[in-house]
Amino acid sequence: MSSARANILARLRAAPKVPAPERPDWQAQGFNDRLDRFRMMLEAVHGEVHVVTDETWRAHLRKVLAEKNIGRVLAAPHLGVDWDDQVAYDSPVEDFKDQLVSGIDACVTTTRGAIAETGSLVLVPDSDEPRLSSLLPPIHVALLKAEDIADNMAQIMEAQGWAASMPTNLLLISGPSKTADIEQTLAYGVHGPKELIVLVLQ
Repeated sequence: MSSARANILARLRAAPKVPAPERPDWQAQGFNDRLDRFRMMLEAVHGEVHVVTDETWRAHLRKVLAEKNIGRVLAAPHLGVDWDDQVAYDSPVEDFKDQLVSGIDACVTTTRGAIAETGSLVLVPDSDEPRLSSLLPPIHVALLKAEDIADNMAQIMEAQGWAASMPTNLLLISGPSKTADIEQTLAYGVHGPKELIVLVLQ
């Protein structure tokens, strides 16, 4: 072992142990339920949250997309999205990548749940909603059932039985795509969706 490496490791071992920070007291901050916590965390990173119902989400989505002057929308046919220029991800990625990169204005996906503590969505891609559908279009609209919001990662893992059968392809999404340069100037949408809109179905 080199002396430099040995010195670094010795200093790390000798450093005082710092206790982990306590988790936020949500009750003290006035956030009494998971939806409030999820909304606060997601909006803190420029995400949008709209609370709707099973009966109203399609009309509300149409209004949101119209306000943003959206043209083509990618959505699985079984969702029944009410939009004039809707396309399905029904071709191999080699044939579909040009549309994904520059021909789709927004995509609509379902979610497996969410984590209130971090404002994160949990997506499990499948043949109707492949992984790239939520990662390339400029706007990502996610449908989330309020009952599927968990307090934290451990809770959602237990509730969905990941220990016995964890999904082979799983996405955790916490806000729109963002990156920063060496001066820490934050930019959104450089390499992924610049907007994340979550429709919470109550």
